[in-house]
Amino acid sequence: MSRDGTQECPCGSGGDYADCCAPYVGGAAIAPSAEKLMRSRYSAFAKGVSDYLLASWHPSTRPSRVRLDDEQRWIGLTIKDTEAGGEGDSAGVVEFVARFKVNGRGHRLHERSRFEKIDGRWYYLDGDHL
Repeated sequence: MSRDGTQECPCGSGGDYADCCAPYVGGAAIAPSAEKLMRSRYSAFAKGVSDYLLASWHPSTRPSRVRLDDEQRWIGLTIKDTEAGGEGDSAGVVEFVARFKVNGRGHRLHERSRFEKIDGRWYYLDGDHL
């Protein structure tokens, strides 16, 4: 929490969580792009919000549940590249590196994620680990 009482968003945007990813994670708004969905999904992992992770997962690849590891601490997200995924697109790709720690040991997840828009809503489809 910062001095002014705001909480920096875990997604790395530099913005306040309440104004950045919280509206998406909390269901008050729909992510307008594939990148915004990617960032909000990262924030949901960091905040432990498995319901949002399931709801934002494409119906054709969605698991029955998401298990979050209480020992896992998400510590940073870097967006490397985006392809399409804007408001006028029906598909998009976001390449990212997510950093996390488990029991004090650092790890990196580098992925090119695919997203698809269905009825005006973006969903995480799948990804290739790099």
